[in-house]
Amino acid sequence: MMTERMLLPRRSPTRWLPAHWHARYRLTPWWGKVFVVWALSRLVTTSLILVLARAQEPNAWTGASPKYTDFATMWDGRWYNIVAAVGYPGVLPSTEAGQIGENAWAFMPGYPVLARLLMVLTGFPWAPVAVFVSVAFSFGTALLFYRLMVRVQPSPTALFAVVLFCVAPLSPILQFAYAESMYLFFLTLALYLLLERRYWLLYPVIAVMALTRPSGLAFALALGLHVIYRFVTRSRDPFPRRERLLAASVALFSAFMGLAWPATAWAVTGQMSAYTDTELAWRAPYIGYQELVPFTAWFQSGLWWLGSPWGIIVVVALILTFAVLLFTPAVRHLGVDLRLWLVSYGLYLLAVFFPQSSTFRLLMPMFPLLGVAAIPRSRIYRVAIMLLLVAGQWGWLLICWRVDGYDWTPP
Repeated sequence: MMTERMLLPRRSPTRWLPAHWHARYRLTPWWGKVFVVWALSRLVTTSLILVLARAQEPNAWTGASPKYTDFATMWDGRWYNIVAAVGYPGVLPSTEAGQIGENAWAFMPGYPVLARLLMVLTGFPWAPVAVFVSVAFSFGTALLFYRLMVRVQPSPTALFAVVLFCVAPLSPILQFAYAESMYLFFLTLALYLLLERRYWLLYPVIAVMALTRPSGLAFALALGLHVIYRFVTRSRDPFPRRERLLAASVALFSAFMGLAWPATAWAVTGQMSAYTDTELAWRAPYIGYQELVPFTAWFQSGLWWLGSPWGIIVVVALILTFAVLLFTPAVRHLGVDLRLWLVSYGLYLLAVFFPQSSTFRLLMPMFPLLGVAAIPRSRIYRVAIMLLLVAGQWGWLLICWRVDGYDWTPP
C-alpha cells in the first residue's frame, strides 16, 4: 500500500522560479539544460582565469600578464606543443648522473595529434587550437556525463551532477592545453557503453582513450571484474556465451592498449623501460631515481611528506576510507559497474602513482562520485557546495597553475 508521502508530488527543482521561467525550463530538452550549465560554468571559470592571468608575473612560459591562450598553454601544455610540432625523441635524454631525463614520451599522442591535424586544416597556431579542442571536449563530456548519470540517478540529480562537474575545483583544466578534457570525454563514453553493454563499440573508444591518457590497464581491470560479476550473477541476469566471449575480448584488448604506448616507446628508442623511466624522472626531484615497484609509491610519498610513522598511517587510513566509501548506501546508488571502475582506477593509482601536487588532477577520472554529491536536494546544500567548489577553483589556480618564482607545485 502506498503511503501518504509516496502520494505527494515531488517538489520541482525550479519551484522558486517565476511561472513562465518554470514552463520554459520544463520545455527545454536535456541537452539544452546541460548547455546552459556548461556555458555559465565556463563564464565563471574563464573570469577567474583572466583575473589570475592579469596578475601573472614573467615566467618560463609567458611574459607578464599573458593573454588567455598563452596562459592556458603553460606547464604540460608546452610538452604537448612539442609533441604536436616535432613528435617524440628517438634517443632519450640523459641527466648528468646518467639517468633518463624528462621528455615527451610521458605525454600520449591522442590530444596533440588531433590538435596538430586541426592546425594543418585551419592554419591556426598551437595555442588557440589546443584550447579549442579542450573546450569542445569539455562540452561533449558534460553531455555524456548527464547521459551516464541519468542511468543511475533521477534526471534532476543527474543534471546537478553535471553542475558539480562543471564547477569542480579542477574544471579550469578543461579549457587548458591538457589532455584531460579529451580523455574524460572518451572515458565517459566508455563507461556509458559499458552500462549499456554495447561491447563492440568499446573497441575504438578504448583505443583512443588509452592513447590519450594512461588508462588501458585500469579499464581492463574494470572490464575483467565486470565479466566476473556478470558470470556470477547470470542466474538473475542472463550472460550468454557470446556476450561472455565478447566482453572478455574487450577486456583483453584494453589490457593490450594499456601496454601499447610503453611498447611503442621501446620500439622507437630501443630501450625496453623507456616509458616507465621517463615517468619516473618526474618523481626524481622528490625521492631520487628509483625502480618502479608497484604499490610502494604512495607509501614513499607519505614518508617524504609526513615522515615516519605518520606517512604510513595516513596512507593506510586513506585506503581504508576509500574502501569503506565504496560500500556506503549513497555510492551503491551508482550501480555495480561504476563502482568497479572506481575500484580499478583506485588500484591503478595506488600501484603506479607518486602523490604530489598533480594528485588532484589524477583523481579526476573518479568523477562518477559527483553523482553521489548531487543526491541531497536541499537548496542551501546545493548553493553552498557550488560556492565551495568555485572557491576551490580559485585555490587550485593559485596553488598549482600560477607560477611564482621557483614553483614546485605543478598541476
